[in-house]
Amino acid sequence: MVFRSSVKISVFCAIKFFLLIFITHTSTAQTARQKEILDLSQRKFVWLINKQVDSLNLVLDDDLMYIHSNGWAESKQDVLEDLRSGKLVYGDVQIENAQVRLYKNAAIVTGTGKFSGINNGNAFDLRLLYTEVYVFKHKKWLLASRHANRLP
Repeated sequence: MVFRSSVKISVFCAIKFFLLIFITHTSTAQTARQKEILDLSQRKFVWLINKQVDSLNLVLDDDLMYIHSNGWAESKQDVLEDLRSGKLVYGDVQIENAQVRLYKNAAIVTGTGKFSGINNGNAFDLRLLYTEVYVFKHKKWLLASRHANRLP
């Protein structure tokens, strides 16, 4: 009887263990849509560094609100013009982590990273927490809002 009881407990523990592994794996696994959004967010940073204004123009929503960590708020046209003119130059962006939450026609990316470059002739090197809101419009994802805060 004791042997049977210990077998039941062992089987029960094994089932709990495999369920825990399965739940952990499925909760951290990315869906194809999440990967698509994270890839787009990463490409956007590359385009900012390389001043690829034409590519950015296609992914920035016309009603974009781009808020920098110093409170400076820019529209789509402001972002593109500041890149063209050299007012804002991104030297490097190193994303430390990023996650995406999906909604019907929206996706919210939150992440942290190191951002460096030049703003109005002044060098910056910042560690930021950022939020990006993408909306699905005209059969594609567009960045509608971005906000960043400085981290210590």
